Amino acid sequence: MNFKPLSAALLALAGILLIGTGLYFIFLRPALLPEDLKFIGTTSQNVKDNLPSLLLWLPKLFWVMGGYILTTGVLVLYISHTSFRNREQHAFTITVMAGFTSIGLMTMVNFLINSDFKWILLVFTLPWAMALILYQKHK
Repeated sequence: MNFKPLSAALLALAGILLIGTGLYFIFLRPALLPEDLKFIGTTSQNVKDNLPSLLLWLPKLFWVMGGYILTTGVLVLYISHTSFRNREQHAFTITVMAGFTSIGLMTMVNFLINSDFKWILLVFTLPWAMALILYQKHK
């Protein structure tokens, strides 16, 4: 079986999932989720009363973070259709590094903080991991 197109398609899916995640952070993510308040041990009202600027600052932080996530997704999508598909030198290594430092690290941290989103992020990591496994099988 030729795994080359499948591994590239799975990597493309991983890029699309990152693009969607970036868009979520830019346009939809609230400043503080209920799990954020629970983790830091406070209430929404306490933040409003004592740190009102935090609620103005955090959305801007998430715009920047979302932009980086979206950009990573765009680059992964491009790589999936070019160097990864063509098996150019270092494509595998770069893809491993990019996956580990992007969605991999985000998933790991979400498990560490017991986030409500940890399982969704793990599912988002699977296409990346499967693409890498299939890439290696096609040697």
